Amino acid sequence: MKKLKITLMRSPYGWKPDQRATLKGFGLKKIGQSVIREDNLSVRGMINKVKHLIKVEEING
Repeated sequence: MKKLKITLMRSPYGWKPDQRATLKGFGLKKIGQSVIREDNLSVRGMINKVKHLIKVEEING
């Protein structure tokens, strides 16, 4: 199954509380921090909500 590398690129401060909560759900706290998650619909929905704050890369395997 494909995996996604999600990296926080911008500060969540000044954005809506639900967007900050989405980043907390990913486990992202610091700019430049990355997490790896499986590619599924729920993760894609979370990515769509904060796409202006993160960078997403696909990882095969």
